[in-house]
Amino acid sequence: MPRGDKSSYTAKQKRKAAHIEEGYEKRGLSKTEAERRAWATVNKDSGGGNQSGSGRGKPDSNAAAKKGGRKGGAAAAARPKAARRKSAKKAAATRRRRGS
Repeated sequence: MPRGDKSSYTAKQKRKAAHIEEGYEKRGLSKTEAERRAWATVNKDSGGGNQSGSGRGKPDSNAAAKKGGRKGGAAAAARPKAARRKSAKKAAATRRRRGS
């Protein structure tokens, strides 16, 4: 089986990858990078391709999904208030200038 072949994945894993890929594309990633990250996430959750059929394969851990929302923010919180304020003002000015 060649590298990148998705035939050993179940329909559920393929649907999951498609939904994850969609989310990455909405966030501005390229199609290829979104697809790469989506399959990496599916592999992390389920440990690779599963064989279809009742009672076959291992259940998904959803480890990557549980990480969301808890991971970010530590670096920003460690910065002093003055630095955060300055960067927020700069971002606001950029948004005004660009009209978005």
